[in-house]
Amino acid sequence: MIRAMIVDDDALVRLGLHDLLDGDPDIEVVAQAADGRQAVEQAGAHRVDVALVDVRMPHMDGITATSLLRALPHPPRVITLTTFDLDEYVYDALAAGADGFLLKDTDPAEILRAVHLVAAGSAMLHPTAARRLIDRYHRTTGARAGPARSRIDALTPREQDVLALLAQGDTNAEIATTLGMRESTVKAHVSRILTTLNVTNRVQAALTARDAGHTR
Repeated sequence: MIRAMIVDDDALVRLGLHDLLDGDPDIEVVAQAADGRQAVEQAGAHRVDVALVDVRMPHMDGITATSLLRALPHPPRVITLTTFDLDEYVYDALAAGADGFLLKDTDPAEILRAVHLVAAGSAMLHPTAARRLIDRYHRTTGARAGPARSRIDALTPREQDVLALLAQGDTNAEIATTLGMRESTVKAHVSRILTTLNVTNRVQAALTARDAGHTR
């Protein structure tokens, strides 16, 4: 069972997301919050697996809240939800440790899919956000290529294989099938990759791979 938290200052949005998530037999909404400060308090009181966090909120915005949530002893994975498809929100959310970025008008089935993917350790980006992110990083890759390549060189050859597939958006199950290994082994490789690259999630690892040109 995935334990979810909804963080949004709009009560109607919280209600709608609660009804959506509650309709999935594998998701339980264990907490709700109207701003970032409440979110951190609620996450500390409940063992939350995935938090859906709005960006624009009073008292403490979603980006700041994401950083604090990810710093908790038992950090939830975070999906940033916003009405605004603005570039700076995407970059700031990912830099703060978010594992996903979706617009609020995303199809409900895709929101549920995102919760399941993120809970399983994968990442989920709205297609438009992903395209803009890739385009921006392609424009600024030169200055970061050397340092990124050095970090990737510290990985074992098998970890580099896993990273290349991770960078193209494959799930752990898909990587396991492609490389002919157990999914549990893939998870162990991903954990070591994040530690070696000194990043907090798969999205940041994928960006490091793209900086270095380490993609399939």
